[in-house]
Amino acid sequence: MNVRKLTPKQQAFADYYIELGNATQAAIKAGYSKRSARQIGEQNLSKHDIKAYIDARMKELKSQRIADQQEILETLTSVLRGEARAATLVGVGGGEEEINTEMPPTMSERIKAAELLGKRYAMWTDKQDVNVQGAVTFVDDISGDGE
Repeated sequence: MNVRKLTPKQQAFADYYIELGNATQAAIKAGYSKRSARQIGEQNLSKHDIKAYIDARMKELKSQRIADQQEILETLTSVLRGEARAATLVGVGGGEEEINTEMPPTMSERIKAAELLGKRYAMWTDKQDVNVQGAVTFVDDISGDGE
């Protein structure tokens, strides 16, 4: 598929549309006249190249916002190892508190991270995954007298 390059104004419209979700407002912010902004916005959304650009950018932004499996495992590992840091309120006396941004994970947070990683790697599962291949013979008479 050959997609033509968007004009700077079309790209600005598309970027503002992604941000605002409103075609008329996006057209105005992109520099189109207020009188024709609604019509231009609708026209731009019906143009294949602009719509393809918006769809591609939305997909890219969505993938940036959602943690993938690797990121989750790395985060859990950094908590388990005590490398992660969090902002925590700490009492400084006289009923006052301040924010300490260098607090390591608590032991319960580290244990929870270890538990989640252990579940991921099926380290302590009671279930047994048994696959039987081949023929299975059932015996009806187990009394041993042969009758």
